[in-house]
Amino acid sequence: MFISLLVVTFLITLGVCFLLARVFKPAVSKILQRIVNDDIYREWVRYLMFAIYVVGISSGVRIWDLEKYISPTIRGNTTQEALALTIDRCILELYRTVIGTLQGVAWMLLVFFAFALIGFVIVRLGEIKHKKERMKLDRWPLFH
Repeated sequence: MFISLLVVTFLITLGVCFLLARVFKPAVSKILQRIVNDDIYREWVRYLMFAIYVVGISSGVRIWDLEKYISPTIRGNTTQEALALTIDRCILELYRTVIGTLQGVAWMLLVFFAFALIGFVIVRLGEIKHKKERMKLDRWPLFH
């Protein structure tokens, strides 16, 4: 039953990551295209989609939490047997899998969007500065 739980949690996490990647790919693509402004932004989008899967799977499939079903726990001088894997615990673990995946990807995307916002502000300030310099040159026809 443990192996089945492990496989099912992995497949659920993979499905959640797939949905999250599909939902956020257009926004990530537009943001990176605006900031990077080169064809390399596609590779950055691909990397970020890969990161969604890595972070989502590592957050959703919590091996160290699932170990309690196969190994005894030692607390002080007492040893407790491994927990029995019941249907109720399986459902709880599947719920934790979905929540853990969403939480991990949400934090990763929050960090990405925070840095993207900083990058966007820098790019925008550069555009404004370039526009002002261009307007100064347009006043003097000799410099064309």
